Amino acid sequence: MLEKSLKAKQRYDELTKLVMDPEVIADNKTWKKLIKERSGLEELVECRNQLEKVVENLKLNEESIKTETDHEMIALYKEEFHELKKSKEELEERLQILLLPKDEDDDKDCIVELRGAAGGEESALFARVLMNMYIRYAERNRWKYEINDLSETEIGGIKEASLTIRGKDVFSKMKYESGVHRVQRVPETESQGRVHTSTATVAVLPEVEDVEIEVLDKDIKVDTYRSSGAGGQHVNKTESAIRITHFPTGIVVTCQDERSQIKNRERAMSILKSKLYTFYKEQADSEYAQNRKSQVGTGDRSERIRTYNYPQGRITDHRINYSIFNIDPFLDGDMDELITALQTADQQARLEALSENV
Repeated sequence: MLEKSLKAKQRYDELTKLVMDPEVIADNKTWKKLIKERSGLEELVECRNQLEKVVENLKLNEESIKTETDHEMIALYKEEFHELKKSKEELEERLQILLLPKDEDDDKDCIVELRGAAGGEESALFARVLMNMYIRYAERNRWKYEINDLSETEIGGIKEASLTIRGKDVFSKMKYESGVHRVQRVPETESQGRVHTSTATVAVLPEVEDVEIEVLDKDIKVDTYRSSGAGGQHVNKTESAIRITHFPTGIVVTCQDERSQIKNRERAMSILKSKLYTFYKEQADSEYAQNRKSQVGTGDRSERIRTYNYPQGRITDHRINYSIFNIDPFLDGDMDELITALQTADQQARLEALSENV
């Protein structure tokens, strides 16, 4: 493990010198890029340094056991040896995970899109529950969020919604939310108390910077229109809402949350670039069609990543067959237990795939 991580340590030391170089500091764009790369290696290097110390202490301990003549001291050294060996194994396992190739999008902010799917008005109401859940999760993590677009039903459900979430490690956690979410509950619209099943879809896209993808003016059409929904008389009198159509891909983006047409256009362009980034990235993948289906699907009841069962107070994630029985706190944004379980399963799957290819 120490040998495998040596290159990362050397790069970290190199970056530490570079970010202190006056010439590099003067180039703000380059400096920020190097700081970001160095930050990404920090945990790995810290773990490596700890492992290095443990390995060194193990050697000293073994030597002490060989040379010591006092039986009580030998017993103490042996006890310490077992503790050090356990620490070594734990650090090696952690370092192995840290050495896995990282998803280049993990440290990005994200755009979350929600839609009611199968189940009519009840699916739209559930989409609202999910949006509120993600907002509370963002608040618990001290992330910032903005609602980009919101199309509501008459009784407060969501036909479609889009929000941007910004903060530390946002995409690395939120990416597991992409897919079809199924709910089993007595709907607000049901008068006879029967449990219904409906679905809502969630798509999580990494937010990209301007330098990562270019959008040509000739490839898009920008329309303005009057906003709908909450906002008073203002939204009905000014054409501040923006719709951008990207001709080569057919992707359409709308943004109507801001009162300013300029701000809505900026946000819409940011969302479009994120959609294009994801589109072209998936298209380059030979398994593009399969990946897209596993992410969002069609909204059919059978294509689901998670089920929220209200009568039993249970949430089950079908990708890892993991259930928790705290539905109320979870819907209030207490999602860390399940997100951590998904991250762990993902890491384990990648470790197994790596060992198979060795």
